[in-house]
Amino acid sequence: MMRGAVAGAEPGTFMPDWNAEPSTLYVVATPIGNLADLSARASEVLRTVTWVAAEDTRQTRKLMAHLGAGARLRSLHRGNEARTVPALVRSLRTTGASGALVSDAGTPLVSDPGRWLVEAALRAGIAVVPLPGPCAVVAALSVAGLDAARFVFEGFLPARAVARRRRVAELACETRTWAVYEAPHRIRALAGDIKEVLEPDRQVAWVRELTKRHEEAWRGAVGELDPERIPERGEFVVVVEGAGEEAGVPDQDLDAFLEPLLEAGLGVRTAAALARDCLGAAHKAAYARALALKR
Repeated sequence: MMRGAVAGAEPGTFMPDWNAEPSTLYVVATPIGNLADLSARASEVLRTVTWVAAEDTRQTRKLMAHLGAGARLRSLHRGNEARTVPALVRSLRTTGASGALVSDAGTPLVSDPGRWLVEAALRAGIAVVPLPGPCAVVAALSVAGLDAARFVFEGFLPARAVARRRRVAELACETRTWAVYEAPHRIRALAGDIKEVLEPDRQVAWVRELTKRHEEAWRGAVGELDPERIPERGEFVVVVEGAGEEAGVPDQDLDAFLEPLLEAGLGVRTAAALARDCLGAAHKAAYARALALKR
């Protein structure tokens, strides 16, 4: 076990016991496209720290060159955290260095690596300072035209079709607005799942290439969503309207009402409408339960 390691902890989680005074780890949000979005404070920190831990040093090197910054770049990704994090924390504890954590774009740890470095630094008594800035999901929520007072961020949904569709069905009953990231080669499949699982009047938005030259956004009802017309280029954020707060019928009661109707051959929409009229259930919640039972 490495010096200072915590037994049974996940990779990168440890408690160093060096006695030197701790330095500072800065968690720096970087542009998701437009370099002008980098704050003056973030620029100054990246110019003055000893090292910058980056998910992809090739990508971060472009930013550092733009800033004229000479900090040493250290690779930090999910495949090397266990061996890299102890060395980075050691440098902070013993040399008085300051370091910065960045991701390829946006805010570190938001669907990006870096958790183990932050956790290890905190455990070691090192000051961890956030430098807020660009974040794709927050930017998408700000232009989606949906309720962003309360929302759920799911990161990337499962890549496999069955697991992804199951998760969309589970999210169908979520009362808060929910948002996901998706890769260009899977965006049409995800849009198809949303159109199949969610009721057609639910509102949805997708945005791609945020802050870049080819930035694009679409908003409308699920029924108007056409997966085949979504460009398979750029990184996507998909934002979906929540099911609302009306539902007050327990799932077991809703299932008991819906199952005989579905077994008798009624369609999902018809069964959901009857549950709404007879039980007072929210139509969106009843629709989602009926669809799940039908499957």
